[in-house]
Amino acid sequence: MAHSACHKLILKATFICLIKLACSYSFRSCIEIPDSNHTIFTCVKSYERDITAIVSDVFPTALNLTISHSNIEYVQSQSFDHLPNLTALILDANHITNIDKDAFNNLHHLQTLNLSCNNISFLHRDVFSDLHNLTQLLLGSNKLTNPDKYLFSSLTNLKILDLRRNHLYNFSSVVESITNLTSLIKLDLSFNKLTTLQHSTHLPESLALLYLGDNKLKTLGCDKSFLMNVKKLDLSDNKNLASKSFLGLKLENITYLRLRFTNISIFKLLTYPNVHPWHIDFSGLKLKNSHALSSLCVLMRNHSHKHLQIPKMLLQSNSIGALKNNTFRYCPSITREMDLSRNELKSAGCLQFLHNQTQLKSLKMEHNHLTKLTSCNKAEIHNSLTNLSYRYNRILQISGYAFSNTPKLEILELNINIIAYMDHKALSGLKDLKTLRLDNNLLSDIYNDSFEDLTNLKTLNLRNNEIAVIFNYTFQNLSKLDILDLGGNKISQLKPHAFDGLYSLTNLYLDRNHLKMIDVVLFGKLSGTLQVLDLQGNMIMYFTEHTHSPFKNMSRLYDLKLNGQQPNGINLLPRAFFRGLTSLKSLYLTNNHIIGFGDETFDDLKNLDYLTLDNSCAGVAQLQSGIFKSLQKLRTLSLENMGIKSFSKDVFGNLTGLKTLHLNRNPMMSLDISLLDNLTNLIYIDMRSCPLSCGCHNSDLQNWTIMNKRLQFPHLFNITCPDHPGSYFHNFDTKVCYLDIELYFFSSTSTLTILLTLIPLLYVKLYWKFKYGYYVFRSWFGEQWRRLRDQEEKYNYDAFVSYNSADEDWVMEQLLPNLEGSSFRLCLHHRDFELGRDIVDNIVAAVYGSRKTICVVSQSFLRSEWCSLEIQLASYRLFQEMQDVLLLVFLEPIPERQLSAYHRMRKVMLKKTYLQWPGSNCSDPNSAKELFWNQLKRALRSSNSGSQDEQKMDDNELRRKEKVCADKEEREYFVNQTPTEDEIYYLMP
Repeated sequence: MAHSACHKLILKATFICLIKLACSYSFRSCIEIPDSNHTIFTCVKSYERDITAIVSDVFPTALNLTISHSNIEYVQSQSFDHLPNLTALILDANHITNIDKDAFNNLHHLQTLNLSCNNISFLHRDVFSDLHNLTQLLLGSNKLTNPDKYLFSSLTNLKILDLRRNHLYNFSSVVESITNLTSLIKLDLSFNKLTTLQHSTHLPESLALLYLGDNKLKTLGCDKSFLMNVKKLDLSDNKNLASKSFLGLKLENITYLRLRFTNISIFKLLTYPNVHPWHIDFSGLKLKNSHALSSLCVLMRNHSHKHLQIPKMLLQSNSIGALKNNTFRYCPSITREMDLSRNELKSAGCLQFLHNQTQLKSLKMEHNHLTKLTSCNKAEIHNSLTNLSYRYNRILQISGYAFSNTPKLEILELNINIIAYMDHKALSGLKDLKTLRLDNNLLSDIYNDSFEDLTNLKTLNLRNNEIAVIFNYTFQNLSKLDILDLGGNKISQLKPHAFDGLYSLTNLYLDRNHLKMIDVVLFGKLSGTLQVLDLQGNMIMYFTEHTHSPFKNMSRLYDLKLNGQQPNGINLLPRAFFRGLTSLKSLYLTNNHIIGFGDETFDDLKNLDYLTLDNSCAGVAQLQSGIFKSLQKLRTLSLENMGIKSFSKDVFGNLTGLKTLHLNRNPMMSLDISLLDNLTNLIYIDMRSCPLSCGCHNSDLQNWTIMNKRLQFPHLFNITCPDHPGSYFHNFDTKVCYLDIELYFFSSTSTLTILLTLIPLLYVKLYWKFKYGYYVFRSWFGEQWRRLRDQEEKYNYDAFVSYNSADEDWVMEQLLPNLEGSSFRLCLHHRDFELGRDIVDNIVAAVYGSRKTICVVSQSFLRSEWCSLEIQLASYRLFQEMQDVLLLVFLEPIPERQLSAYHRMRKVMLKKTYLQWPGSNCSDPNSAKELFWNQLKRALRSSNSGSQDEQKMDDNELRRKEKVCADKEEREYFVNQTPTEDEIYYLMP
């Protein structure tokens, strides 16, 4: 139901600031017509049986309310008491059987009440007592039998009362119920069961239109003056009504008397002086042949010498088979219309039967059996005839000069026949013709001289024929033509000069043809005047985005239809397709399966008012940001079934004038209401059949849909939750979304602050441990880790040599011969790493598959990331397993202050001794080198758990011998030398 005031949400202060200013409303069973300013409401196909439940949420400002095709059976007391401003209440096509006597109380402004097409058989005498301003009451198609005498007594302003298609049988009781209705003009009692017009009181003097057709009247049985004020009387389809019933009746004011399909003899009726023949409709009175019609004419002429002219003669449904030349010769002059429709005429000839009818303006011969229109080049001219209709016949062929006898025709209707051939000169001479209808025929060809004489033609309708090609200069003489309708043909080709001569054309309809492209040059000839262009249902398709706009010069076009291109839509829409359409107001692109829309697609459509893209997606669509940025004047946007799951905020851009937005049948599970912030004039948004999720991410949308009365959200209360069967979107539980929200905010922000503080510290301190753990895990995952741990003393190599490629010469020329020559097995990366295996896995396997790791340290080693990783892995093994697995060999003097940046290596050096390769400046290099190799070999032979004191003593001796050699080199190399950034980076944990 609609909420007349915004619900107050009990939330904490931190959440209140998140509530959007935009608000909306909805109704349980009704829709407010967009842009009606809360005055027009429709409630159609509601499953509610209680009418108060349907209307209870309708705004009190309602003026027009329609409730149709619903399951209502009973209208309760004061059902509309909260709608005092209603002027029209439509309750038709329901199942109403009973109405409470106070149902319409308080509706003092009601003017129209429609209760037709229900099951009402009884109405309480006071049911309309409060409707003093009612002017129209429609009770047709119910089951009323005998209205109460006072049923309508309060309706003093009633003008129209419709009681057709009920079960009324007592005419007198009906008259008694309306006798005081001094404003009543029209009473319709058609299709009831009345057998007589006997009465106990008179009709209201104001009553002018009385319809009594399709009853069971056998006699009128009324006073002579009973019908004296009636002007239009319909007694048709009372099959047993005889002529004598009119004897003596005062019918002087009758202007239209309809008597078709009765048993009345028109020849007898016209002998009564109170009946005026020029006011009678002669349809359906068995005037089958020319003799009967001629006799009728004589009676009409002799009836009164004062009326030598009559406005019209209606002769429908008389089974007339043929007309002779002198059939209407003796009739009074017919000035306006003759209607011979629904007869059995097989030929119209050249209208010879109209001899002597020199003032007739309109002739209708519809629904006959005409098959051909012959040439009338030498026939009698009927200069007065301006309207001629041959609709609904069987005309197959039109000969040349078929209308030469009617040169002043302005309207010619030949539609809905089977015309397959029309001679080149068929329409010759019709220089005054303004409207020509040839639609719904079988024409396949039209020629460049078919319309050459129609220089004043304004409307040409050729819809639904078999035309395949429009040839050059076909319309060259139609310079005044406004509307050309070629829709529903088989046109696949328009010749280059097809539209030449159409200097005034404003509306061109080419829908449902076989056109495959829009010819820029051809349509450009119409650019100065064309305002409406209908191209829907053709075969237009593009294969490149770089196509020039076919509309670039159509600056006056305001309505363009391109929807439903066959077989699968336009698919690809060129980037500048609509360029030049600066005046366009309505654009239809439905059912086109367009792959995507560029953000500049609609840039030139600055005056667009209506845009529909329904069913124009190709799967899931994502509208480009700013796609509607130039459409500030757009009022209605329809995006139904576009495959849209979400919008970016810029999609709606500058749609400040948008009032109606249709998003129905899209796979949208949520809608961010901030997207609609710029739509300041939006009054209607339709999201029916969207699978809106009933979760916390939609809590704002739920609140927004029920806030207040600015924006209508139709059928909100029928939207179910696909993720919670049996639940409804408008009332799913959102309390959990707002509980202790400030605590959640505090907890989340506090946690985030702590993490942002700790992460940099952990990065600095534990980076290499994390990285080491990651690589160890990878190795373990490949089962390498398990193999190395389980085989603690079973090694593949005596030592893994970690070195930089810059020191490869020393390794290959010095280290490798001295150690492998002494039966040591060394692992070198360029020689022993497994091919195809990840390098990290190879390093881990080498470190843990060797008894020792020899790190050949130099400046190049310190700069290498892979060397840094290798020494890190070895040092982690050293500290973790507490075993002597790491040997450091310095190829050049590197003082501790330079190594301070690499505190992981300094930490190793504090725990373990290391070897220094004797330099060239040493006083006894050969002795020093011999001692170096002996110490290195001893270190390799020692077990991981051996005595470290003995080795430390030998190491110290070696260091003392080397110190003298190293001092000179250190002084030369490290003067003013500081570590580089790369040196600091590679070994920092």
